[in-house]
Amino acid sequence: MDSNKIKKHFQKVDPILYKLIQKIGSIEPIKPRAPNAYFQSICREIIGQQLNGKVARIIFDRFTKLFPNKKVTLNYVLKIPDAKIRKIGPSWSKVSFVKDLAKNVVGGTLNLKKLKGLSDEQIMAELTKVKGIGPWTAQMFLIFTLGREDVFSKGDLGLRKAITTLYGQKEIESITQKWSPYKTYACRVLWKSLEP
Repeated sequence: MDSNKIKKHFQKVDPILYKLIQKIGSIEPIKPRAPNAYFQSICREIIGQQLNGKVARIIFDRFTKLFPNKKVTLNYVLKIPDAKIRKIGPSWSKVSFVKDLAKNVVGGTLNLKKLKGLSDEQIMAELTKVKGIGPWTAQMFLIFTLGREDVFSKGDLGLRKAITTLYGQKEIESITQKWSPYKTYACRVLWKSLEP
């Protein structure tokens, strides 16, 4: 990651966002995770659906404590009784989504190892075949697990709120298009701007 190159890009295409970057002070680097962390990552995104970041982190931390050495694994998740997972916070539907994800991977319908070599669009198509994984969850996986640099999640309420605060009621599509090929970095700046 060349943060100066990214900053120059935003300075040229979007002075409003560039000013926010100057105020925040830095652009966080994106670190892709190893394929053996993909299952845990998708579980985290499912559990975090429609929750604020802090609540999502607390519930996911409780979820990891259900596993030996806090290592979320496919086969073990299928052994945990649904009620035990529900008890730590996720809704019944999220419990079924996590189990369904594990069944898809174990059954070979979803090959997590091959995701890294696919395009963003192909990954979205593969993941959204699984019950409970919609565009937002797939985009969070692209951003936080694969470290893809040009992803924007228009369904993310935090991003929509930050854009409205920064630009007023403007067409989101026209604002975000000019951020390419660094939309992910713009997202991270916007999320950071929402922190107290």
